[in-house]
Amino acid sequence: MSEITNKKFLQIHADDNVLVALQDLKQGEVIVWNNDVITLRDDVNAKHKFFINEMQVGDEVLMYGVLVGKATAYIPKGGRMTTENINHASQDYAYREVDYKWQAPDVSAFEGRTFNGYHRADGKVGTANYWLFIPTVFCENRNMDVIKEALHNNLGYTVTDKYKQFTRQLLQAYQDGEAIESFHADQLGLANPVANRVFKNVDGIKFLNHQGGCGGTRQDSQVLSNLLVSYADHPNVAGITLLSLGCQHLQTGDFLNDLRKRNPNFKKKVLVFEQQLSQSEEQLIEDAIVQTFIGLTEINKLERKPAPLRELCVGVKCGGSDGFSGISANPAVGYTSDLLVALGAKVLLAEFPELCGAEQNIIDRCENQPIAEKFIRLMRDYDAQAHLVGSGFHMNPSPGNIKDGLITDAIKSTGAAKKAGTSPVVDVLDYTEPATKPGLSLVCTPGNDVEATTGKAASGATLILFTTGLGTPTGNPICPVIKISTNTALAARMGDIIDIDTGAVIRGEKTIEEMGTEILEYCIKAASGEVIPKAVLLNQDDFIPWKRGVSL
Repeated sequence: MSEITNKKFLQIHADDNVLVALQDLKQGEVIVWNNDVITLRDDVNAKHKFFINEMQVGDEVLMYGVLVGKATAYIPKGGRMTTENINHASQDYAYREVDYKWQAPDVSAFEGRTFNGYHRADGKVGTANYWLFIPTVFCENRNMDVIKEALHNNLGYTVTDKYKQFTRQLLQAYQDGEAIESFHADQLGLANPVANRVFKNVDGIKFLNHQGGCGGTRQDSQVLSNLLVSYADHPNVAGITLLSLGCQHLQTGDFLNDLRKRNPNFKKKVLVFEQQLSQSEEQLIEDAIVQTFIGLTEINKLERKPAPLRELCVGVKCGGSDGFSGISANPAVGYTSDLLVALGAKVLLAEFPELCGAEQNIIDRCENQPIAEKFIRLMRDYDAQAHLVGSGFHMNPSPGNIKDGLITDAIKSTGAAKKAGTSPVVDVLDYTEPATKPGLSLVCTPGNDVEATTGKAASGATLILFTTGLGTPTGNPICPVIKISTNTALAARMGDIIDIDTGAVIRGEKTIEEMGTEILEYCIKAASGEVIPKAVLLNQDDFIPWKRGVSL
C-alpha cells in the first residue's frame, strides 16, 4: 500500500474481508466495491471497519491479510465491526524455512549525507549532550528534586516559568478582587530553550527518579542496575552524578561493576555521593551541585561534528493509537525504517504485546533460526505470564483504542508492526540488552508507552519515532522523542506536542514513501540539533523501569 486513492474507504490487503472508513459514513449509504454493491447497515465513523460480506458465528476476520478476529454473532454484509460481534483471534506461529528476500529502497538521495552529533571516546555518536543524575535507590528522590530545581532554575533548563508567571497573575487578580473562574493570563510563550542556557553545548541536565533499588527482590535490583547502567552508557550522555543512600540492595559498587561489564571502554566522568557517609544532607547536596557544575563546564567544551547516517539508532513506537495508525503514520515510519536499514543504521522495534498476530511475518523475516527461536521464546513466555494472572495479549487495546477503531489486539498489533518496515530481523534483544548490529532489531518491552520508550533508550536508541492517533505527551529523559500524528485533526488540536503530521496520506495527497522520506529528513535535523522535538522542548522526561511483571 503506497497511496490511498479512494478518500471514503480503503481495503488494506487484497485478502481482507473488511473495509476501513476514511471518513464518517452513514447507515443506508451505498458503497460500490469491486463491482459489488454494499449497503451500510450501521453508521460507520472514520477509522472503523465494515464487512464486505455477511459473517456467521466463528467466521474469520481478516485485516492486513492475516487473522485478527472471529465473529461471535451473525453480521450482515455492510455491518460495522464492534466488540459485540467479533473477538480477538490470531494465527499460530512457528519457525519455518523461508528464503526471505528484501527489496531495499533506493537511498541514493541520502548517500553521503551526515548529521552533526557528539562523538564519544568509545566510538559511539550521540544526538544530544546530557548530564545525567542517577539515584541507586528511591530514598534519594527528594535530594534529586532539590538539586533539579536548583540547577534547572539557574542554568536555563526549566520550562515552568510561564506557569509560574500565570500563577502570579492569577494571585494578583485574586488579591485585586477580580473574578478568577474564567481567568486568562497575559500572553504566555515557551522561552527559547537555547537562548537561556548558561552552557550552550549542554542540551539538558536529566534526572532518573524511580521507585526501586531496595525492597522487592534482589532480581528487581539487578534489572534496575542493568537499566541505569545502560542510561549511563548511552551515547547521548556525557557525564553522570550518582546519588546513593548506602544501605540499599543496589550498591554503588555493584552499579560500577555492571557499568564496566557493559562497556569496558567506558570513560565518562562519574561523580558518586553516598548520603550515609556524608556529614549532612546539606553537605551532600552542596557537594553534588559544585562537582556537577564543574562537570558541566567540561562537557560544554564538546561540539557537534559530522557523522554518517549509519551511526543513528532509531526506536519506533506507537501509543494512543487509532484506526488510522496502521494506514498512515506506522507505514510511513516503516518506510523510514527501511531507508535507515539500507543506509546501515540501527532500528529498534519493541512492544512485544503489540506484535500479537504479526508473529509469523516477523519470524519469517529473521535472519536465522536462533534469532527466530529467541523471539518465539520471549513472546510465549510473556504471553504465558499474562495468562497466569488472568490476562493476556487479547486484553491489550485500551478504551481509547477501541473507541477509535482498534477492536482487537491483533488489529492493533498488525498495524503497529508496520513501523518496522519490511527489512530482515538481524537480532532479538531482551530488556536492556544493547543493540550492536546494523539493521532491524526487536527489543522485549511491554506495550506501555513509557516502559517501552524507557526500554528502547536502554538498548541504545538515540532518537525515537513515536506515532499517535489520539495524542500522548510521552517523552524520554535522554533520547529525543519525535511525535508523529496519524491524522491532521489531531495535529491541529494538539500541535503543542506533535512534530509531524501524516494526515496527507489519508487524504491521498502523499504516498507512504514520500511521507517516510520527509520523516527521515526531520530525523537528520533533530539528530543535528537543528530542530528540537516538542517532547524535548517541554521536558517530557518520562522514565518507568520495568520489573519484568505483566504489563501490557
